[in-house]
Amino acid sequence: MTLAQRALERLDAWPDLTAGPASCGTGRALRTPNSEIVHFHTGHEADLHLTSRALQRICHDLAESTAIRMVPGSRWVTVHLDCDADVDLLLSLVSVALQAHQAGPAHPGSTPAACNFHRVTVLPRGR
Repeated sequence: MTLAQRALERLDAWPDLTAGPASCGTGRALRTPNSEIVHFHTGHEADLHLTSRALQRICHDLAESTAIRMVPGSRWVTVHLDCDADVDLLLSLVSVALQAHQAGPAHPGSTPAACNFHRVTVLPRGR
């Protein structure tokens, strides 16, 4: 089982999330009734959807992590899943995203912003 599969399995048990196809057309997504929260594209990465406010609040902390890739102007962050600690980080960030999206979609009636799939290249970390 890949780390992404393990994370998806754990998150799929959360009562506020529902699994389905990702809106980008690649992989699986977990969503609330109002927003897509996370996309799983490969066995070793996930894109997490944050609100602008949440991203501003934690962007400096995210920039310190070797597991995180951010694209300027995007509300999605890519989490490279290379070890169990990265899965734990993803689960913590999903909790942040759920709280941030609780008030409803940032732009009611709009289509979801494009995730970072194909916009981020994640290179393997040295071991």
